Amino acid sequence: MNKVYITASGTFLPNAPVSNEEMEHMLGTINGNPSRRKSVFLRKNGIKSRYYAIDKTQKTTHKAYEMAASAIRNCLDQSGISEKEIGFLSTGTTQSDLPVPGFASMVHGESGLGRCGISSHQSVCASGLMAVKSAFMQVQSGETKNAISCAAELSSRMFKSDRFLHQAFVTEGAEIPLETEFLRWMLSDGAGALLLQDSPSPGGLSLEVEWIDLQSYANTYEVCMYTGARKAADGSIAETWLDCGSVSEADREGMINLRQDMHLVENIVKLGVDRFFELTDSGRIDPKNIDWLLCHYSSHHFKPQIVDLLRKGGLEIEEEKWFTTLYDKGNMGSASIFVTIDELLRSGKLREGQQILCMVPESGRFITGFMALKVVSGKPKVSSGELQQAIKAPDIHITGSPVQEWLVRQLTTTWFDFERSLQEVPLVRKIYNGTLTLEEYQRLLVNLRQQVIDGSQWIARAASHVSMEHFPVRSSFIRHASDEHRDYQLLEKNYLQCGGREEDILTGNKNIGSEALSAFMFHRASQPDPFDLLGGMFIIEGLGNRVAGKWGRAIQQQLQLNDDQVSFFIYHESSDSNENHFERFEKAIQSDLLTKQIAEKIVKTAKVVARLYTMQLEEIDHF
Repeated sequence: MNKVYITASGTFLPNAPVSNEEMEHMLGTINGNPSRRKSVFLRKNGIKSRYYAIDKTQKTTHKAYEMAASAIRNCLDQSGISEKEIGFLSTGTTQSDLPVPGFASMVHGESGLGRCGISSHQSVCASGLMAVKSAFMQVQSGETKNAISCAAELSSRMFKSDRFLHQAFVTEGAEIPLETEFLRWMLSDGAGALLLQDSPSPGGLSLEVEWIDLQSYANTYEVCMYTGARKAADGSIAETWLDCGSVSEADREGMINLRQDMHLVENIVKLGVDRFFELTDSGRIDPKNIDWLLCHYSSHHFKPQIVDLLRKGGLEIEEEKWFTTLYDKGNMGSASIFVTIDELLRSGKLREGQQILCMVPESGRFITGFMALKVVSGKPKVSSGELQQAIKAPDIHITGSPVQEWLVRQLTTTWFDFERSLQEVPLVRKIYNGTLTLEEYQRLLVNLRQQVIDGSQWIARAASHVSMEHFPVRSSFIRHASDEHRDYQLLEKNYLQCGGREEDILTGNKNIGSEALSAFMFHRASQPDPFDLLGGMFIIEGLGNRVAGKWGRAIQQQLQLNDDQVSFFIYHESSDSNENHFERFEKAIQSDLLTKQIAEKIVKTAKVVARLYTMQLEEIDHF
């Protein structure tokens, strides 16, 4: 079973924060009368601000699945993983935007993720932790390497005054029933997402998921928080909204309102603390080792009760170890634990080795949820700031003629554009942010081999088309072709040392970008005196001069490889910058053959090769 790590997180909070004073302006008054209970509930829950996905006209501004998709994008922006690399998506929510299909399908369709496995979890607060456990088990079992878990809540649309206009109690001039109004001042909107992977992020801190515990007590208690039903006197469900003659009838009776059974809700504290004690007695929780307690108490009213019960049981978590987003972000139900984890990850307060306990009780029909996390540090990047240094074009030594100076200016500009575009290639981004896998490195070598083999051949062809009057340049081309022949042999050895199969690299095909690059180079090499190929040499050898060594050292550290597994990249840094490859390029442009016309052709070829080389890396595996 694989270890599982939370390597990135994301949040989406709609619109601007809403203060306590603004709440009723947003949600609206009932029968034109301000609530008499609002101040009492707000004093108890302690929330000072929250977010709503509605505007001041009570129009919905974001759907729940849209918020979840935005949280996913925010999460992936913090990682080196692209949308197409996610193998599994799990979602949680209290109430989806649509009864059918499942919430995960709606989020998937909106998110931009590629084809992947999905699971939808619908409960109340615990549905978020259910979604995390689903993703956790997928990665743990090896079903996928990268999974996204997310949750979103859009409670405000259930509490806006327009929702109650045609309900019987409103038309009769009564207030909203207590079990609904209590939630009206409690719940708010938002979404969060977590990226779970089978290895920690090499570039920073990750959270190792040690275990997740979810327990239902529905066998002991009646429904406490619910919608779509009417209760009988004994607390059981007497009738559901689908049993009514119409949805309108169910709405008039208030059956579609979200409700909280005030006689049962206090049980949630006892159940949560009891399960805490059970996990402590079994050895899964050691209170002395908890550095951070992320407890999703839905209201400040419950915190003193939790603290008191823990103390009576001989356990106490110091106040400075409690971390919550309740007071300034609000109670977002299933999404709250995601938002809390995200804020703690971004707080700068975490240190390697710290233990985090997440506690998520739910009052739907009573569920307790716990998750244990350990802060781990990923593998270090290459020496501080090395990969992030400013783009610098290869140094070109010239003798000072105006044509040479013009050529250097043009090639320098071309290089800046080229390296900037390289840094946007998904595979290259992984090298830079430390998330490249061994399998991806092997595929990079397989794809590069095809171009390297062709390199010696097109250089040899170019040499054969150089006229005798430019014999020194022709000889330089031939020596260069010999070096390139040795390069691909070195690349193959690296691949085999990394566990690759010889038949795979020997029978590999060119990808789309490699086909285009090879076709262009052979076409140009077949022209008389193809000196414009010096532009191609500038780009390709410039990669060795400026980039290859950085990539090689980064890959070596990320994947903990030996020198003989990355020597193709490390070797190029020295050979392309010293007396071999790049010096030959310089001698060619310092010779008498360089005219303004040839210089212009060299620049054009450099631009074409830069674009095609970038395409080669973009199109890896697209044969």
